[in-house]
Amino acid sequence: MTITPLMPVYPRCGFRPVRGEGAWLISEDGSRALDFASGIAVNILGHGHPHLTKAIQDQAATLMHVSNLYGSPQGEKFAQRLVDTTFADTVFFTNSGAEAVECAIKTARVYHQSQGSDRFEIITFKNAFHGRTMATISASNQEKMHHGFSPLLNGFKYVDFDDLEGAKAAIGPKTAGFMVEPIQGEGGVRPASQAFMKGLRDLADEHDLLLILDEVQCGVARTGALYAHELYGITPDIIASAKGIGGGFPLGACLATEKAARGMVPGTHGSTYGGNPLAMAAGNAVWDVVANDEFLEHVRNIGDKLRAAIEQFIGNYPALFTGVRGKGLMLGITMTQETRDFVAHLRDNHGLLTVAAGDNTLRILPPLNIDESHVATFIEKLSAGAADYEASET
Repeated sequence: MTITPLMPVYPRCGFRPVRGEGAWLISEDGSRALDFASGIAVNILGHGHPHLTKAIQDQAATLMHVSNLYGSPQGEKFAQRLVDTTFADTVFFTNSGAEAVECAIKTARVYHQSQGSDRFEIITFKNAFHGRTMATISASNQEKMHHGFSPLLNGFKYVDFDDLEGAKAAIGPKTAGFMVEPIQGEGGVRPASQAFMKGLRDLADEHDLLLILDEVQCGVARTGALYAHELYGITPDIIASAKGIGGGFPLGACLATEKAARGMVPGTHGSTYGGNPLAMAAGNAVWDVVANDEFLEHVRNIGDKLRAAIEQFIGNYPALFTGVRGKGLMLGITMTQETRDFVAHLRDNHGLLTVAAGDNTLRILPPLNIDESHVATFIEKLSAGAADYEASET
C-alpha cells in the first residue's frame, strides 16, 4: 500500500502540534510556535481558554448528541442569543462553514420558488472562497478548485469583486440573489468598498433579490465588529457564519431574516449533528466572551496596534512587502512574490505560524484575545524571518 492512512489531499508540513497554550502551539518534539493563524481564523480565544474548555467538558459529561428529532433547549438558547445580537430572526446550525453556505444558497432559492417563481441563480464574485462542497466550489470561479470535479452545478454567475456595475449588469430574470464575502479571505484579505456593499443592498431591494453574506472568516468579532457587515452600515438577508463561532469546536450557522427564511419549512433542510448540545455549549461559551462592547473594542484597539507595527516594519523591506490591508485582526501583508515559501520559512525557522492567501498575501489571523506582548513577539519573529529570507535571496 502506498496511500497514507490520512487521505493525501493536504500537503502537510513537518510541524505536528499536540498541545496549545493561549496563543502558542507546542509540537510533539517540544518546539513552540506563535499561532497567528488560529486554525485559519477558528481559535478566536486561543488554545485552552478556561471558560470555553470548561463549558465543553461539563456538557460532554452531561449530554453530547440526541439528533434534531427532539426539542433542543441548548439550541434554542444559543439561537435566541444570536437573534438578540444580530440582524437575524432565525438560525439553522451546521457543523462547518461550507454547510452554512449550502444552507444559505438553499434558503435563497426556496425563498423565490416557494412562491411560484423559478429564480435560482446566485451572482457571486471572482476569487471568492465559499467552501469545498460541489455547490460551494461551483459558486467560485477558481479553476484550481474545479479541476477534476466537472460538471459543476448550474446556477452561479461570476462577477469581478467590488464591481457594482458588473453586478448590476449580471442581474437577469432567473437571478435569486447575490453572495459575497465583505472581506475576501482566501482571495487575499481584500475588503469590499462601502459603495459596493451599499450598492448590492440597494440592488437587492430594487429587484427583490436576497443579499447573502459569507462571513465564515470575517465574522464573529474578527474585524472588531460582531459581524463585518456592521462596518458598512448595511443589513443582509442571510449570513453564513462558522470558524470562530465555536472557538475550535466544529460549528456553523446560517442566520436569516423571517422574510428570507419564508420557504424553510419542515422537511426542506436538516442535519444529523447540527446544533447538538455539545456544539451549543461551545457556541454559548464563545458568545459569553465576544458578544460585548468591551471585547470588540479590545479587538479594534489591538488590531490597530498590530497594523501600525506591521506598517512600520515593512518599510524596512520594500523588496519583500508592499502594504497592509484588512480590518481588526483580519490582516493581510501584500508581498512582491508568492507567499507560500515565506510562510514555510517563518514556521520552520522562526516558530511563527501565518497563512498564505491569494494575490501574494500573507494572512495574519491571531487569536482575538492577544495582548501587546504577543504583537511585540510577532514583529520580532517576522523581522528576523524577513531579514534572513531576504539575505538568502540575494
